Amino acid sequence: MHVDQEVDTRGLNCPLPILKAKKALAAMQSGQLLKVVATDTGSIRDFQAFAKQTGNELVEQQTVGDEFIHILRRR
Repeated sequence: MHVDQEVDTRGLNCPLPILKAKKALAAMQSGQLLKVVATDTGSIRDFQAFAKQTGNELVEQQTVGDEFIHILRRR
């Protein structure tokens, strides 16, 4: 999967991963993909809610070790 931008939010707790993702998405073109890497366990449900609220598509979520990877498509 081709990702257009990646944001590293390891070590940051809610709401910082969402805020960083929101800022990155604002600078992206419609249809582009953003990858967010987080270590906050709450980020799974946070990104699900964020996608519903903003209309951006949550393409994929993965847990790799103690990291949570979220892929969002800019609306």
